Amino acid sequence: MDDLEPVPLPIDGTLDLHAFHPADIKTLVPDYLEECQRLGILRVRIVHGKGTGTLRRTVHALLGRLEMVAEFRLADETGGSWGATLVTLRGREPSAR
Repeated sequence: MDDLEPVPLPIDGTLDLHAFHPADIKTLVPDYLEECQRLGILRVRIVHGKGTGTLRRTVHALLGRLEMVAEFRLADETGGSWGATLVTLRGREPSAR
């Protein structure tokens, strides 16, 4: 399989990062959140895993810099605990016509 071919990714409000290369995270997360926001999905769950915490810290640093993010926090025990982050996105402003 050609590494340059795009992989279809369902936009359903859950992004599991286990299937992605860490180098892709810095563009993947903002792009995914932007598409969720565009579709009106304003609550998103990002699964980064527990591991050493490096990926979680990277994701949280990204989220902290994105204007579209209203807030984020670790999930509770039913949502993945410290292996997942829950994100609330700001609603998009309606386009002027």
